[in-house]
Amino acid sequence: MRYPGKRVFDLALAIFSLFFAILPMLMIAVLVKATSAGPVIYWSKRVGRNNRHFKMPKFRTMQVGTPVLATHLISNPENHVTTIGKFLRRTSLDELPQLWSILVGDMSFVGPRPALFNQDDLIALRTSKGIDQLVPGLTGWAQINGRDDLPIPEKVMLDAEYLARFSFRLDLKILFLTFFNVMRRKNISH
Repeated sequence: MRYPGKRVFDLALAIFSLFFAILPMLMIAVLVKATSAGPVIYWSKRVGRNNRHFKMPKFRTMQVGTPVLATHLISNPENHVTTIGKFLRRTSLDELPQLWSILVGDMSFVGPRPALFNQDDLIALRTSKGIDQLVPGLTGWAQINGRDDLPIPEKVMLDAEYLARFSFRLDLKILFLTFFNVMRRKNISH
């Protein structure tokens, strides 16, 4: 589900963002490679629109061999985070490669965050509310209203609220608030 012009907006903003992000992304790639063994990019299996699976890139912030679970389900996740990974997560810079997912149409700038393929409870709740019809986003209504601190039912309630209020104006508001939340590191626990 998209409003008229959403895809064009996503493409234009992704290309514009890449212009400014390419040099920092190259520097981050070098730091990830220099500080831990393994690939620079981690391709996470995620659930997209209509519950279709896709591979979402992120800068790798966890040690190779970490269980493929939502961070809050891993016992002692801090033991698995790389040295540079802590900084990348705190600043949300690990998300920059997701511009690729926006360019290819798997994601949008704004929408519900894509669930991991094995988050069955989240996927089922979203599907029951019709949220699976939305293109997942780099940020979303739930992210600016709690992000890591929200239990799944609250996250889904906020996703459903976004679906009901779906508009270009709301997307702009979410992007604006995301920028300020990231700058203040609000609602970021890892």
